[in-house]
Amino acid sequence: MSADIPAVTEKKRWLILSHAFNMDGRAASLTITDKIPYFLEAGIEPIVLSAITGLKDQRFPHYQYIAWGPSGFRFDFRHWVANKYGRGWFYKLTTRTVSILLAPFIAIEKLCLGYSSQWSWSLPAFLHGYRLIRAGKVDVVLSVGSAWSAHLAGIWLKKATGIELISEVHDPLVIRKDPNDQGFEKPKNRDARFRHYLENQLTRYSDKVWWFTDGALHYAKVRNPNLNTQNNAHGFVVTPGAYPPGSRRANQAHEYTDKFNLCHFGSLANDRSLSTILKALVPLFKKYPQARDCIRVHAYGAPLDSLSIAAVEEFGFGDVLLAHGRLEIDPVTGKSGRERVAEKMQDADVLILLHGNDEWCAEYIPSKFYDYLWTGRPIWGITHRNPQLDQMLLDRGAYLSAEGDSEGISMALERIWLDWQSKSLIVPAWKPIGVDQAVNTILTQVQAR
Repeated sequence: MSADIPAVTEKKRWLILSHAFNMDGRAASLTITDKIPYFLEAGIEPIVLSAITGLKDQRFPHYQYIAWGPSGFRFDFRHWVANKYGRGWFYKLTTRTVSILLAPFIAIEKLCLGYSSQWSWSLPAFLHGYRLIRAGKVDVVLSVGSAWSAHLAGIWLKKATGIELISEVHDPLVIRKDPNDQGFEKPKNRDARFRHYLENQLTRYSDKVWWFTDGALHYAKVRNPNLNTQNNAHGFVVTPGAYPPGSRRANQAHEYTDKFNLCHFGSLANDRSLSTILKALVPLFKKYPQARDCIRVHAYGAPLDSLSIAAVEEFGFGDVLLAHGRLEIDPVTGKSGRERVAEKMQDADVLILLHGNDEWCAEYIPSKFYDYLWTGRPIWGITHRNPQLDQMLLDRGAYLSAEGDSEGISMALERIWLDWQSKSLIVPAWKPIGVDQAVNTILTQVQAR
């Protein structure tokens, strides 16, 4: 057994509720599936309830259920068809047909409830979880975000059976508006209002509950004072970490080529946009015209956001910004999407970490950051109001800019360009964060009495 993983000597049978499980490359899935080998090593006997969106695990009982609501059914069905048949003509035909048939029911669901699509997965998760608990097959329930339906099912099971409930909150459930907003005001949006209620329920009924950042725990404690006591839910922070890349040697020596490749991985949106980088390239190209032929910005894992698309058109950067989309399993080599992503990360000259510009950045660290740390490549972090993330970057050696500081971002890009030209890009300190430390924290806290 790994030296840092404490053995579980009692209450070994864990029912894990996770809407996303074994979904290749999905952060919501990886944060739980990466822990499973360590859970097994510690003596935990898992039973997993998930949606049908991922692959079925053969190592332990894994039951997959489709959401009962129309919008959740459509979401789950799309992923199931893609996993089974790919995204070709059959996928397009069946998913479009299902979408058309369900459209009126989805409209009614949105009108009556207004919740996010996966809410209804909590119904089959609760029913089947209740059956397993009553059959005496479960000692502990672990509810796992990001989809909050898992937490809702966990709370229902706790109320119905009194079983021990532990909860892992991936993203903040309450989204604050600005630094002065503590999150007390009930939102007008019905889904946001329900998430506000759900956070309070988790702090009341979970025996242990944890978040992924200091900021998220801080604001949860502000709203829920019972988290500051040991009498009810005990809140703490778990740094999720990541597995090292499996397809190639981690921290391998880097080779400079005739192209300077800045690479971004993960989702993009107007509040987390590569247009920030593209705008900074304009003055750089004026000052160093030769850079125009060398610099390439690569986007992996998601469609371009509208601001990036507009910037490409405005500046004529169609050959500078290259959008590769999501990397899926390669049928020729057999490499998973995750393995292909790891290779592309290790090929990058500099990895771009876009944090965003919303207030919730104070409570959030992009999951790709932990994957980046295993590559040994320099990171350019453009962050917003998160001292924890800034310190983690600085401790390891990184280029760091503040979101919204156009002049500072342009200066950082010029420094990075000059470092690449002289083949002296920052060599980051080798301080990756593994998953074992996360499991160690969880098991130590959960077994503390």
